Amino acid sequence: MRHPAPPNPSSPLSARRAFVVLAIIGGLACLGCFGDSTPIPDLPPARAELPEPERLSGWRKAAIDGVLDGRVWLGDRSGYVALVARDGRLIHAKTTGYQDLESQIPMSMETRFQMASMTKPIVAVAAMILIEEGRIGLDDLVSKYLPEVGSMPVAVLDATGEAIGSTPQTAPMRIRHLLSFSSGIAGADFEKTPYVRRWRDEGLYAGEGSLADRVARLASFSLLEEPGAKWRYGASMDVMARIVEIVAGEPLEIFMKRRIFTPLDMHATHYLKDTPTGAPLATMYGQNESGDLVPDAVALYRAADWTPGGSGLVSTAPDYMRFALMLWNDGEYDGVRILERETAQLMHQLEVQSGVLEIMGIEGLGFGLGVSVVADADAATMPSRNGDYWWSGAYGTSFWVSPSTGTVLVVLQQNKMSENGGTPIAPFLVQQFALTD
Repeated sequence: MRHPAPPNPSSPLSARRAFVVLAIIGGLACLGCFGDSTPIPDLPPARAELPEPERLSGWRKAAIDGVLDGRVWLGDRSGYVALVARDGRLIHAKTTGYQDLESQIPMSMETRFQMASMTKPIVAVAAMILIEEGRIGLDDLVSKYLPEVGSMPVAVLDATGEAIGSTPQTAPMRIRHLLSFSSGIAGADFEKTPYVRRWRDEGLYAGEGSLADRVARLASFSLLEEPGAKWRYGASMDVMARIVEIVAGEPLEIFMKRRIFTPLDMHATHYLKDTPTGAPLATMYGQNESGDLVPDAVALYRAADWTPGGSGLVSTAPDYMRFALMLWNDGEYDGVRILERETAQLMHQLEVQSGVLEIMGIEGLGFGLGVSVVADADAATMPSRNGDYWWSGAYGTSFWVSPSTGTVLVVLQQNKMSENGGTPIAPFLVQQFALTD
C-alpha cells in the first residue's frame, strides 16, 4: 500500500476535487430522487438471527453514489464497485464507470481487481488458523522456521540513513512481530533513505524466484530497528507467508484456497497469475502529468514464479465482503467457521499502540495482527470510531470494519496511486456517509 504525498492545492487535480464536492452537493439536492442504483448482491447474512438492519437514508445513498459517480464523471477514476453492510447484511451496492475505458465494458459485481496490500489480511488469517491449531505460536522465534532470517542483525545507520555496520538483535524476532509489522523488516519506499532504498531495490522484488527464494534473499540485509521497537511497512507478511507454507506443508495459494477461499465461497479470489482466460479483470490505470487517465502496465505483481504474502491477490467486491463479514462476525460466515471467536478478536486488538503510517502525516492508528486499528479516533484523519479496523491497497482498494456501528465497507477501484493521481479520498467519503445516520 502506498499513500501519495498531499497534492499542490493550486494544481488542476485540486480543482477537480472541488468539482467532486459540487457533484456530492448536486446529489444531495436530489434527495429522494434516487433508489438503489445498483441491485444488492444476494449474499447470505453473516448472522441470520439478527433482524433486518436499518437501511441507509436516501440522502446518504445519494451522497455515496454522488462521490463515486462524480470521480468517474470528472475523469479522475475509471470506475468503482462498492458494498456497504450493516449488522451482517448488505444494505447498499454501487457500480459506476468502466472496468476498461477503451472497450467501454462497465464495472460490475463480477469485475475482478488486483487487491495489492489487501492480500495481507487474508495471509494473516491463514497464519492465525495455524496459530489456533497450535502449529505456530505467536511468541515463537522466527528463527525456529527461518534461521537466517530470524537472526538478521540490526543495522547501524549514519546520519543519511546508510548502513555503516550492524549489531546482533537484543530482542529476538517473533511471529507476533511479523503479523504486527514491528519486525524491523523493510522493503517499501515510504522512506527515501539509502538503506531503505537498498531493501526496496535489491530485496523481495529483485530478480526471480519462488517465495522461498525471495525470502531467503532477505537474510543478506540488516533490520532497520530492533524487533518490537516500532511499526514499519515492509516485507513482514511475505516472511509470514513463507512460514505458513513451511508449517502447512503446501504452497501458500493451495492452503488459502483450501482453508479460506473455498469454505467462504470466494471462488473469484486467486493470485493474478491464476486469473482464468476471459475473466472480467479491471484494467489498471494511472494519471499522466496532466492528470488524465492512462493505462498502466503493472509488472510488479505479475510474476508467475511466486506468490507474495503482502500482495498479488485478485478478488471481487462480493468475495472480499464475504471475508470482511467473516472478520466482523468473529471468524464465522454463512455457517462456516474459519477462526474461533477469540482468535478472530485477537487480530484487531492493539499490538502496536501508535505510529502506523505516521511517516505520511497520519495519526491515531495502531496495528493488530494483519490489520490497522483505530486507536484514537479524535486524532485520526479519516472518519472512524475507536476499535475500527481496516486496510487498503496501492491500487485504491479498501475495506473497513466498524464493530461499534456494525458497519462493513468494501470499495474497489483500479488506479495506481501517484502524486499525479491525487489523494484517494473516495473510500473515506463513502465511509463517512455509511457509518452513521
